[in-house]
Amino acid sequence: QVQLVESGGGLVQPGGSRGLSCLASGTVFSMYTWAWYRQARGNERELVARVTLTGTTDYEDSVKGRFTISRDNAKKLLYLQMNSLKPEDTALYYCNSNPPQHVWGQGTQVTVSL
Repeated sequence: QVQLVESGGGLVQPGGSRGLSCLASGTVFSMYTWAWYRQARGNERELVARVTLTGTTDYEDSVKGRFTISRDNAKKLLYLQMNSLKPEDTALYYCNSNPPQHVWGQGTQVTVSL
C-alpha cells in the first residue's frame, strides 16, 4: 500500500522561500509522473507542478518561475522549492502521482503571512 508523507511546511513571510519534501513508500516511484497539489481553504485541490519519468516539468501558471519541482528516484523523494512566496500560495500541500492514486497523505501546511 502506497504511503505518502509530506514535510517542510510552515509560516513564511511574503517574498520568502520554503522547501517541501515528500517520501513515497510502497510504490515503484520511478515508474510514475509525480506532482504537487495544493488546497486552499474553501477551494478545490489543484495541481501545482509535476515531473515526468524523464524529468520534464510543468507548472501551474501562477507559480511558473517561482516554484521548482524535482525528484530523487533512488530515495523515492519528491521536492518542491518555493521562492518569492505570496499570501495566495497559502494552502495545504500534497504530493501524489499524476494522475493521483486513491491514497493521499496528510499534507503539509504552508502559510504565507507577515
